[in-house]
Amino acid sequence: MNTKQEAIIEQIQYTDFLKVDIRVGTIIRVDNFPEARKPAYKLEIDFGDLGRKLSSAQITRHYRKEDLVGKQVIAIVNFPLKQIGKFVSEVLTLRLPDDNGDIVLLEARIKVPNGGRMF
Repeated sequence: MNTKQEAIIEQIQYTDFLKVDIRVGTIIRVDNFPEARKPAYKLEIDFGDLGRKLSSAQITRHYRKEDLVGKQVIAIVNFPLKQIGKFVSEVLTLRLPDDNGDIVLLEARIKVPNGGRMF
C-alpha cells in the first residue's frame, strides 16, 4: 500500500474493534459450492460453545477439500447472515490475497480451543 492509500484509511477507536467478534474454529466439513459465481467451498466450522456455523470461501486455488478438514481458521461471527444463492453464510471466514489475488485463509498455527476470541 502506498502512502496516499494509507492516508485515507479511517482510524477507529479500540471500542470499535471490540464490536467485531473474531473467533477461531475448526473446519469439520467441506462441500463443493457449484452454484457460486467463482469456484468456492461450503465450510462447516466448529466454534466450540458457539456451535457449528456455515461459511463459503473462494479458496479452491490453494486448498483441497480433504486438506481443509481439521484446520483452525479465523472468522467474524457477529455479522448478519449473508444469502449467497441458496446458501446462507453465518460467519465471514477471514482471508488474504496472495500475489496473484488468490485467497489464503487466516489460520491458527498452534492449536487453540475452538471459540477462542481474538483480542
